[in-house]
Amino acid sequence: MSTTASDPLATLGALPGVPDAVDSVRKAVDRVYGHRVMRRRSNEVTAEAALRGSRGSAALAGADWNLEEVRRRTDFSGEDEARTVGAALRLTAEAGQLLSVWRQSPLRVLARLHLVAAGGAAPDDAVGRPRLAGEPVEEPLIEAPVPGADEVAGRLEGLSRLIIAGSAAPALVTAAVVHGELLALRPFGSHNGLVARTAERVVLIGSGLDPKSICPAEVGHAEQGRAAYVAAFEGYTTGTPEGVAAWIAHCGRSVELGVRESTAVCEALQRGAA
Repeated sequence: MSTTASDPLATLGALPGVPDAVDSVRKAVDRVYGHRVMRRRSNEVTAEAALRGSRGSAALAGADWNLEEVRRRTDFSGEDEARTVGAALRLTAEAGQLLSVWRQSPLRVLARLHLVAAGGAAPDDAVGRPRLAGEPVEEPLIEAPVPGADEVAGRLEGLSRLIIAGSAAPALVTAAVVHGELLALRPFGSHNGLVARTAERVVLIGSGLDPKSICPAEVGHAEQGRAAYVAAFEGYTTGTPEGVAAWIAHCGRSVELGVRESTAVCEALQRGAA
C-alpha cells in the first residue's frame, strides 16, 4: 500500500469499481439488519454467525471441517486441524472484546489476537510480538515472499498510524486494507491468516457497518475458495490500482456472502427450524 494522499484509505475508496462494491455491501447489510428476526433474536444470529465465520477462517487455514463437527466438538487439542479450528473459535470470541482498544492501540490488539490464536502452542517468547530477523514464518496458504523484520515493523507502525488517525474511507476499504496488509506482512511466526481475518472482522464491527457481528466475511472468503482468495490477495500485493481494487471487491463479495449466510439463519429461525 503506497500513496502520499493525506487520507490514503479514502483515496483507495475512490478506485474504479470500489464505490460500487461499497454500495452493494451496504445495501446487503441493511437488508439483513432489517429482517424481522433481528428485532428479538439478534443474539442467536450473532452466535451462529460467529460459529460459521470461525469455520470459514479455519477452512482457509487448512482445517476445512463440516459445520456440525465444529458445533459438536468440545476438545480442540491434539491434531493440527483441531488446534486450527480451536484458534479460529477463540479469535472470533475475542474480537468483540477488543473494539475499544483497536482505535487507540491496534498493535496491542494484534498482539493479543496472536496470543489468543497461539493458545500456548508456540514458544512463550515468540507469542504476541512481531517476529525478529531470522525467525521462520509458518503460513500454509500464502506463499508470497516474506518481508524482513525491519520492513514488517515499519509497515505495521504505518498501518497503526492510519487507524489511529481515522479515515473518511468506507469500512469495507479499511477492513480490506488491514486484512491485506497483515497477510502481506505475516508479522507473527504463526496464525497470520487467522489473525488477519479476525482483524478484518474487528474493523467491520467497530466501524458500525456490522455492529452486531452478523455478517461474517470469513464465510464468504471460504465460499469463494482458497484459489480465489490467494489470487485476489496477489493482486493486492502488486500495489496497482487494479490489483488493490480487485482485493477490496473480493472482500466486499465475501461480506455479501456472509450476509447471505446470516439471512438463511434468520429464515430458519423464523420457521422454527433452528
